[in-house]
Amino acid sequence: METQTTERTDSKLKEFFTDQLEDLLWAEKKLVKTLPKMQEAATSVELKDAFGNHMTQTQNHVSRLEQVFGMIGAKVDTTKCAAMAGIVDEGEDIIDDTDEGTSQRDVGLIFAGQKAEHYEIATYGGMVTLAKTLGYNDAAGLLSQTLKEEKEADNLLTQIAENNINYQASTEPKEEDKGFFS
Repeated sequence: METQTTERTDSKLKEFFTDQLEDLLWAEKKLVKTLPKMQEAATSVELKDAFGNHMTQTQNHVSRLEQVFGMIGAKVDTTKCAAMAGIVDEGEDIIDDTDEGTSQRDVGLIFAGQKAEHYEIATYGGMVTLAKTLGYNDAAGLLSQTLKEEKEADNLLTQIAENNINYQASTEPKEEDKGFFS
């Protein structure tokens, strides 16, 4: 299937693309602030490291998005991303609602992290397609690079969950059982 491209830089599609770019930049900047909190809340060293490494990657994602703005001749700007704001709020609730030092908390953090990754994967995937349609092939290349890294981060979180955290959480006693057998 052949992709059609356009040379128009004042189209409704470019306006939509730019709006989504602003949304995505806000989301990535929010994650730069949120990932250290998730890293600190995690129990497993492997999960702490994954969040720390992804925070560094996310800083690079911010830089790439800023480059994309320049490539398309748009002013770097952000618009609050309601989806990512909700995902981050849910992640904070998980931290508040789980006990420090438990695998249960790590399971919740993995869920929150994967929700963020899945949102980003869907958004970056769509943005790559739009960039190509608009003829922004260099921008599509940068967005594709970030898409690949988001998929890798999602796969890593799955591996961490499957390698032991989910099992460990399944063996932790419920709150009301803790004192009973101690």
